[in-house]
Amino acid sequence: MANRADELVGSLLRSIHEAIAEHDLSYDEYNTMKQWLIDVGNAGEWPLFLDVFVESAVEQQVFGGRSGSQGTILGPYHLPDAPFLEVPYELPRRPDERGDRVVFGGRVLSSDGIPLADATLDVWHADADGFYSGFEPRLPEGILRGRVRTDADGRYELRTIVPAPYTIPLDGPTGRLCAAAGWSPWRPAHIHLIVSADDHEPLTTQLFIDSSDHLDNDVASAVKDELIVRPRLAEHAPDLSFEYDFTLAPVRAATAVG
Repeated sequence: MANRADELVGSLLRSIHEAIAEHDLSYDEYNTMKQWLIDVGNAGEWPLFLDVFVESAVEQQVFGGRSGSQGTILGPYHLPDAPFLEVPYELPRRPDERGDRVVFGGRVLSSDGIPLADATLDVWHADADGFYSGFEPRLPEGILRGRVRTDADGRYELRTIVPAPYTIPLDGPTGRLCAAAGWSPWRPAHIHLIVSADDHEPLTTQLFIDSSDHLDNDVASAVKDELIVRPRLAEHAPDLSFEYDFTLAPVRAATAVG
């Protein structure tokens, strides 16, 4: 069996060598590139760079053939062990939390249509300024994060706010790369979820708000049409709302492409 490191790293290096020849790279450009790679490491932005520019391709390769709902990237802002919330489920927020109120619900199902009771939804998202608790010192710990469970019929319902679009950090080497290449640094408004249930493959996904800017130029290339939701005001309802069902693949049926 061929050495996996040789296969992967060798292929990557060959692609770099081909790009050098194709674009007639100069030594000045090489030195600029080398310094940029050093700057990414010094700034601690390798996780950011990989999450933004690489993870979506990995997710599609690994899970592209899996049955069930569409997944997408985890991203850099997940924190493990978020607290389980009490009914009625509402993500923690500040008393003066800005942003449109939204309630969303639906069911968690197995791929054969059976409702999954006691499934877990781990939910987190940015605030109305595009910041995440745990990563922005000005935000209280734990806001807009939490875990909820489905009821006996596989249903869930959760109240929160509509998050804002945001840019990746602009003042570091990853942001400078976007500026130099003319790429959008924006992520559209989205809600992160990890949906899990016993004997089923966990689903890492995001729900994208249809009214958000940047759905068509997400810097992370994570938007999928099936994951776009449409919060609306129902008649006589005070808050926006939408429904979204999640379908999980049984472990025995889950396949990894690659």
